[in-house]
Amino acid sequence: MESNGTTITVLGPGAKIRATRSGARSGDALWIHVDELALVTGWELKPQGLCKDEACVPLPRSETTALLDGELVCASALWEQLGRPVLRDAAGSTWILGEGADDRARQLASLEAPDFTLPDIEGKLHSLSDFRGKKVFLATWASW
Repeated sequence: MESNGTTITVLGPGAKIRATRSGARSGDALWIHVDELALVTGWELKPQGLCKDEACVPLPRSETTALLDGELVCASALWEQLGRPVLRDAAGSTWILGEGADDRARQLASLEAPDFTLPDIEGKLHSLSDFRGKKVFLATWASW
């Protein structure tokens, strides 16, 4: 990535990252380094296409040239090709790569809550997965 780029925030199912967007690649598309794509989404660019675990989505040669520019990948176009929502703020400084409806439907059908980790009152971290098979009561609140 060029050092003279703009710092942006990208939120995805895998992580939240601060990335540097190349000045030559600004506008309505999200261009990030291929390594950052894997970090934030879990999808990696491989010779056979875009892959996550055992699943691979082949990229037609005509689209590959439009989606790749050296080490940069058009994450927003790839995400839309997967049928998943992409949101950004008006300035293009914050991007959200959302989960697809099919993924959410599978999670809801399983009736299994997604794993998360939060601290207790004393600061000790607890993950929901630590309590699988047990009844759990979650109490939440918000100040607004």
